[in-house]
Amino acid sequence: MPLEGLTLIGETINDSVPSTHKLFDAGDIDGLLELARSQDELGADYIDVNVGPRTAEFMADLVRKIQAVTAKPLSIDTPDPEIARAGLAAYDPGRAGGKKPVLNSISALRLEMFDLYALQPFRPILLVSEQVVDGQSAPCHTAEETYEAAKTLLTAARAEGLAIPNDDLIIDPGIAPIGTDSEGNLKRLVAAVKMIHNDPDFAGVHVSVGLSNFTVMLPAKRADGSPLKGPLESAFLTKTMPLGLDTIIGSVKRKYEILDAAHPAMVCFEDVLAADGFDAIMRVRDFYS
Repeated sequence: MPLEGLTLIGETINDSVPSTHKLFDAGDIDGLLELARSQDELGADYIDVNVGPRTAEFMADLVRKIQAVTAKPLSIDTPDPEIARAGLAAYDPGRAGGKKPVLNSISALRLEMFDLYALQPFRPILLVSEQVVDGQSAPCHTAEETYEAAKTLLTAARAEGLAIPNDDLIIDPGIAPIGTDSEGNLKRLVAAVKMIHNDPDFAGVHVSVGLSNFTVMLPAKRADGSPLKGPLESAFLTKTMPLGLDTIIGSVKRKYEILDAAHPAMVCFEDVLAADGFDAIMRVRDFYS
């Protein structure tokens, strides 16, 4: 269940999830709708809808069918403007208590997605792990680059004729798997979130990550049989929620909690932040082995 103060976007209706991909390929719409119902019942605040490479018409039809079985607002999750347009056009705020949908996501090279706001007002997820270099997308390697990317998208969201309020903006600084992070991406993320949190120009904005990406490729349990992924994800939240992170795309089945500083997962997390290069990876391996 989500923590108090944490908005949970249920992640399961996503073509990249292997079990869900099978439902899509089998045309099992009833199975997809059951995922919507179950995530609603288990406490999701939003239901993510990612249909992968399928058609815009498929997205529109699925949005309408999901809204027939849940009153939770939806997150229209696609980089494709036409699929996004179809999902937003099909979305009925009246079926979600008047709440706007989330649009995941807009980057500096996808600013045209803001044009869809005239069709259906939405809460954009602003992807700030990327920057524009010589007209091309490039990853942000430092907290400062991430912070500057956030300022660029904040300015775009405030453009004349748009003026999306801060409370509707969700900034995604990008999260790297802790088990393979030899480049200090976790340090970049934590420092960038702190910079955004301390800038009064960002007052009221929300910060989100796809939390399951944090522990991807790690075993589910430690060598002693104790859980691994849940505690590490909770350690991440314990560190970042005081810095303004208040939204995740995550699992309704995970027990997220605030950890004591002496909790082994919290100690591991802090050690990883203090380590460099391969030493950070080895610290995670030590923790689960």
